[in-house]
Amino acid sequence: MPLLRTAELRALETRHAAARPPLMERAGRAAAGFARRLLDGSRAPVLVLAGPGNNGGDARVMARVMQEQGTRAVVVGPGGKVPAGDYGLVVDGLFGIGLTRPVTGDYAKLIARINAFPGPVLALDIPSGLDGDTGQVPGIAVRATHTLSFIGGKPGLYTLDGPDHCGEVTVVDLGLRLDGFPGALLGVDDFSEYLRPRSRNSHKGHYGSLTVIGGAAGMTGAALLAARAGLKLGAGRVFVGLLQTLAVDPLQPELMLRSPDAALAQATVIVIGPGLGASDAAMEILRRTVSADCSLLLDADALNLLATHPVLAMRVAHRAAPTVITPHPAEAARLLATTTEAVQADRVGAALVLAQRFKADVALKGCGTVIAHADGRWRINTSGNPGLASGGSGDVLSGMAGALLAQGWPAAAALCGAVHLHGAAADALAAAGAGPIGMAAGELIPVARTLLNRLIANA
Repeated sequence: MPLLRTAELRALETRHAAARPPLMERAGRAAAGFARRLLDGSRAPVLVLAGPGNNGGDARVMARVMQEQGTRAVVVGPGGKVPAGDYGLVVDGLFGIGLTRPVTGDYAKLIARINAFPGPVLALDIPSGLDGDTGQVPGIAVRATHTLSFIGGKPGLYTLDGPDHCGEVTVVDLGLRLDGFPGALLGVDDFSEYLRPRSRNSHKGHYGSLTVIGGAAGMTGAALLAARAGLKLGAGRVFVGLLQTLAVDPLQPELMLRSPDAALAQATVIVIGPGLGASDAAMEILRRTVSADCSLLLDADALNLLATHPVLAMRVAHRAAPTVITPHPAEAARLLATTTEAVQADRVGAALVLAQRFKADVALKGCGTVIAHADGRWRINTSGNPGLASGGSGDVLSGMAGALLAQGWPAAAALCGAVHLHGAAADALAAAGAGPIGMAAGELIPVARTLLNRLIANA
């Protein structure tokens, strides 16, 4: 499903300004039909809160159509008083995508009343007070049970604070064609081409040699989690170059523990960063790794070291082999020499800048992970839940992506596949009662393996 930012939506609206019937009429009629389904036969009146702009216009058309079809719709405009009543549905048509400032004053009080309503709340296009491009809530925003988004989805519905405010999202295109836009929701179609069953006549050499570099003193668990994920997601061989020497991983003895140099010598794909630390030895290993002529995924401490060494960062941008980076917002802020707040204020924009700067495929982690590619395409992932907010979750994601790279997936597809599976595994665990509270990163690995095999079997 395409995701459109405000400038793209405004251009579409201008291009179709003379459409018949008008876009506002189409939106209002679509909203009336959707509201009837929410009412599910109830004869209770509908309270429609209509703001001063186009969003309010959509709401007024909706109310008129509902009245014509026999449902009582009580419309309250700017400055109006909300009459007492037993409403079956409250419709938020106060502010749409054009709002660029925090909601204050009487409108803020009205939103607080909406949020206290015990029944269903339908937001038209976007919950009022939520930034459609970024998912930020600079003041107060409606907490809807349902959002009906017009023309296309908005990134702010799916990332940052958006999922906490929009409820169940439905998109109606109003009859417009939406070809050629760079943004979309991440789906299996983004990597389905590579969901291929294995040939019976195969051996471990066909599925690559993944090397994970990290695991300084006190942080060996991070590297081992990444390596275990790489093994269970299908890499043929997994080497672990640990800065803190271990003889064996007792939980996963199939992993081959080596010195960093020995592990690098075996690699067809490298993941570096989990538990790497910031020592001189870590920096020297990172310098050598960046020069490797194979796919490279940089995470965690590797990104923090890059942020403090601009010459090395420039070398990453000029690599001939594929590069993947998977920062969380604070790591992204260090790479961009800005603040975490600035990154979160425009997650899509920050991910796109990183992709361009490093000529890399980027996953900016967080609620609604943003995947960006150097060619300007971007995706927002909707799988996952708060159970992923635990130590080691990012290390598992790195190992999963490394495994798909080792099996010959292109970098863009490998990153999309890993992000989707990572979130889907968390969702499966939560559905089974093993989360979101207390979900451990290591629990994701066997579930993700099952989901990957299931996708391949059904491809």
